[in-house]
Amino acid sequence: MQHLDHDRLVFLALGESEADHGETDHLGGCVTCRGELDTLRHVAGLGADTQGLHALPDPPAHLWAGILAELDTVAQVPALAEAHRQDLPEARPEPAQSTTGARPDVPRRHPSAVTGDRPDDRRRQSPYPDAERAAPRPAGRSRRGRRWPRWATTVVTATAAAAVAVLGTVAVLGDREPAPRQEVLATAPLAAYGSTPKDANGDARVFADGRLHLHVANLPDVPGYYEVWLINPTTMEMFSVGVLRGSSGDALLPLPPNVDLQEYSVVDVSAEQYDNQPAHSGDSLLRGTLTG
Repeated sequence: MQHLDHDRLVFLALGESEADHGETDHLGGCVTCRGELDTLRHVAGLGADTQGLHALPDPPAHLWAGILAELDTVAQVPALAEAHRQDLPEARPEPAQSTTGARPDVPRRHPSAVTGDRPDDRRRQSPYPDAERAAPRPAGRSRRGRRWPRWATTVVTATAAAAVAVLGTVAVLGDREPAPRQEVLATAPLAAYGSTPKDANGDARVFADGRLHLHVANLPDVPGYYEVWLINPTTMEMFSVGVLRGSSGDALLPLPPNVDLQEYSVVDVSAEQYDNQPAHSGDSLLRGTLTG
C-alpha cells in the first residue's frame, strides 16, 4: 500500500487543503496515515491555542518581589562565604610527637581491672579526656558567618533561574502577535486535460502574499518533470511559475509581482522533457480557471 505524502498530510492538518475522495478513502483504511494525520492536527491545534497568549495578565507584584528577593539572596552567597572564611579561627600547630610514639600530654592507658561494668560502658570512656571538652566559640562569630549547605545554595540558584526563565517566556509570548491566516484571492479546481487519465486532479489557490498554492494528485508518470504555467486564454501567452517535485503533493510557488490574474487566469500543469527547451511542451496534464 502506498501511503500519502508527508507534506500532503501537513497541508491537510493545517487546513490549507481539503482531502479528495481518493485520499479520504485511503485515510479511512490506512491506520498509519490516519495516525500521522491525527498527530499533525494535534500539533497544529497546540500552535493555534498559543495564539491567545499575547493577552496574558501582568504578573502580580508579590511575584516580582519574591524573584528580586531570591536574586538578592543568590548575590549575597559569595559575601557570606568570605565572611565565614574570615571568622574561622587560626589553625594551631599540632604538638610534636615523642620519639616513642606516645602523646606527651595524654596519660597512658593501663589495663583496667576486671569489674562488673558492661563492655559498652568501657567503650564510652575516651582515651583523651581533654579532647572531649568543647572549645569555646569565638566571640566574633556571627550567624552570617555560618556556611550555607551546598544543597541550599543549589536550590536558591535553581529557583531564581527558573523564575527568570518563566518571566522571560511570558514577556516574549506577550509580544507575539497571532499568526494571521492567509487571505485567498482566487481559486481554481484543476481537472484532467486532453488524454490525461481522469483520476488526475488538483486545485490551485492564490494567496494575498503573492504565492500560488498548488495541490495535485494522480498525475501520470513522465520521463521528465512537471511544470506549472499561467496562461492568458485570449492571447495564449503564458509564463512558467515553477516545477513540481512529484505526481502527487503540494507546492507553494512565488508569483511575479503585479501579475494580472484577470488576464492570466488559466493554471496549467504540463509534462516537460529535459531537452533544454524553456517553452511549453504542448503536453498539458491539468488545467483550471482562477476565479475570485
